[in-house]
Amino acid sequence: MSGAGGARFEPDRLDDQAHLVEGDPSGMLRSVASSAAQVRAAYRSAVESGVARVGRDGRPRAIVVAGMGVSALAGDVLEALCRPGAPVPVVTVRGHRLPGWTGAADLVIAVSRSGKTEETVAVTAEALRRGCALVGVGAPDTPLSALVARAGGPYVPVGGATGVAGQPRATLWSLVVPPVMAAASLGLVAAGESEFESVAKRLEDLAHRCRPSSESFINPGKTLAMELAGTLPVVWGTSPLAAVAARRLADRLGRDAGYPAVWGELPEAAHGQIVTFDGPFAGRDVFADPFADEPGEGARLRLFLLRDAEEHPRVTAARAAAVRMADDRGVPVSEISAEGGHPLERLAALVGLCDYASVYLALGYGMDPASAAAAAELRARISQ
Repeated sequence: MSGAGGARFEPDRLDDQAHLVEGDPSGMLRSVASSAAQVRAAYRSAVESGVARVGRDGRPRAIVVAGMGVSALAGDVLEALCRPGAPVPVVTVRGHRLPGWTGAADLVIAVSRSGKTEETVAVTAEALRRGCALVGVGAPDTPLSALVARAGGPYVPVGGATGVAGQPRATLWSLVVPPVMAAASLGLVAAGESEFESVAKRLEDLAHRCRPSSESFINPGKTLAMELAGTLPVVWGTSPLAAVAARRLADRLGRDAGYPAVWGELPEAAHGQIVTFDGPFAGRDVFADPFADEPGEGARLRLFLLRDAEEHPRVTAARAAAVRMADDRGVPVSEISAEGGHPLERLAALVGLCDYASVYLALGYGMDPASAAAAAELRARISQ
């Protein structure tokens, strides 16, 4: 299938070791493979930074996580972990303003890998003026770290400061671990050293199975990339946690491969997005070459179900019905099941696989997965 700039997806590229090296000059695959190291380094850094002391003054009324892009996903992860039964609500802010109700009884966790993200710094400054308790996660010696220091809150350095560098969009786990540890110190989630080590081992196993030298027919990351190629992906999560992974996949497809995708969470997605199964992009030509289609003409819908072990019974019914409806209408379905016991481990299983698939998709199209020219141009235009 032709993509941005006339690029065509070539499956053989995924097993061409020279292409995987030359086509990824910034080392995005290496950054994804560093996920286990990120978990361990972020855990040590959070312990050394004293994140646990946020629990000394008791539980806050609410937790607000401020971030943009991959940093905001830390809030989505925390909200998904806390939603089933925690007595404290978690809200993620993607923008310049705190909710009007936020005040001294609340905890604000500001996450910015660079420590300079305009929106996050603005929210943190507002939180400081309102007297909120603050926790910061990001690069040291930055505007964000200075604001958190003024509030007397713990600040967890990430990136090179933890000994693990890499592409910003591939450093999700460096940003997720500290907020989860803060919530654990408040008794809101069960996550300690053993749980994070299980997450790291799960990510190590994925790194081995999805390594570049592993051929496509046994490499789950490459297989998923080939299923994504030539389609208009509709990605659904079957639980709040799986929905985070769905959002992550849709976001990475756009960033890595310039590839649009729709994401949602069951059961809500089945009420709205299900109508796309009867739309102009549904159905498939069984004789068509999926890698030779022209964009917008031959591209067809494909449903990707990210399944969690903990599904509501009605969600299970909705998922099964949606699969049957997709089959009736010639919409192919890919199902990816989470593995592991702890919620964070299950999330790692889904996110880790999807991260590899997105990078391999870009490389299959002959695109540099670290390229972000349009995003850089937008920032430049905004700053003018």
